[in-house]
Amino acid sequence: MRSIWNGAISFGLVSIPIKLVNATENHSISFRQIHLADGGRIRYRKVCEIDEQEVTAAEIGKAYEEADGSMIPITDEDLGALPLPTAKTIEIVAFVPAASIDPLQMDAAYYLSANGVPAAKPYTLLREALKRSRKVAVAKYALRGRERLGMLRVVDDVIAMHGLLWPDEIRSPEGVAPETEVTVRDTELDLADALMDTLGEVDMDSLHDDYREAVEELIAAKAEGRTLEPAEADDSGGKVIDLIAALESSVRAAKEARGEEPGAEEEPTDSPGAEVTSLAGRKKSGGTGAKKKAAAAGKKTAAATKKSASSRAPAKKTAARSTKKSAARTSAKKTTGKSDPKQATKKSAPRKRASA
Repeated sequence: MRSIWNGAISFGLVSIPIKLVNATENHSISFRQIHLADGGRIRYRKVCEIDEQEVTAAEIGKAYEEADGSMIPITDEDLGALPLPTAKTIEIVAFVPAASIDPLQMDAAYYLSANGVPAAKPYTLLREALKRSRKVAVAKYALRGRERLGMLRVVDDVIAMHGLLWPDEIRSPEGVAPETEVTVRDTELDLADALMDTLGEVDMDSLHDDYREAVEELIAAKAEGRTLEPAEADDSGGKVIDLIAALESSVRAAKEARGEEPGAEEEPTDSPGAEVTSLAGRKKSGGTGAKKKAAAAGKKTAAATKKSASSRAPAKKTAARSTKKSAARTSAKKTTGKSDPKQATKKSAPRKRASA
C-alpha cells in the first residue's frame, strides 16, 4: 500500500520511524455532470479573476484572505518551517482506557507501518505494551496543513491510528432530543428486549452495500439497453399507530426470518379445568371478557353435572340389584307355601274368573 506520510512516533525518548497508510477505501460510485441536450461532459475550469485566464495546477498556490479582502500568500515551505514538534512526528501524550474516547470524535483511520529494519524492535515494543495495558495512546500530529489529534490502538499485529476531532469540534446535542414528555411502559420495554434478543448478533463481514449493487446493476442494464423492473413499494414506512402491535409483529417477523415458529411459546396449553382470567385493565361489562367467563362457568357446571351423574349411576345399579333379590325371595316363599293364605286366596280369584 502506498504511504501518504512519513515521520516517526515519539514514545518518550524512543523514536519509531513509521509510514502512514490509509486503512479505509471508498467504494461509492461517482457520477459525472453532463449537458442534457447533447450528453457533453460539464467541466470546471479554474480562472483567474484579474486576467480571466485559465490557470493550471502548477500556477495555483495558497493564501489567507483577510477581512478587507487582501490576500497573504502562504507557501508549503512556510508551513514546513513551523516551530511545531508534531510537524513530522506523532507525539504520544497519554495512555487512557479505550472507553474514555467518545466515538463521536472518531475520524479517518490509518495503519502505521514500521519504516525500515531498525524500526521493527521499538515498533513491536509499543505494540505489545498497548496490548498488555489494554489501553490506547492519545497523540498529536500534523497532516495536510493542520495539527490533529489521534488515537493509537492495536489491530491484529499492526498499530492503527484513528484521527480524532478536537473536543471543541463536537457540537452539543441540545434541541435534538424529543421535547415532549413520553412515558414508556414496562410491557413495551419487554417487547423491545425480546426483539433485540430475537435479532441477536450479526457477522459484520456478511454486511454489504445493497444500494451500490443496485446502482451497478442499473448501469449494466442501461449499457445493454435493458430496462429494470421497479421494485415493489414498501408500505412499512407509514405512521405507527399501535407501538405494542408493531413490536409484536417485528418479533414474529424476526423469528420467521430465523426459521423459528412465531408464537409457539406464547400459545396457552389446553388443560382440563383451566380457568380463564381477563387481563387487568381490559375488562368491559358485557364484552369479550364477560363472555369468556360465562363460557368457563358453563363448562364447569357441565363437568360437575356429568361427574355427579356418573357417581349416581352405581347407586341406581345397586338399587336395581336389591329389587331383583327381594323379588327372588318372594317367589321362593310362594313356592314353599309359607306365604299368607289370604294373599293366596285373593290371587287365585282372578284366575277363576278368567277361566269362566
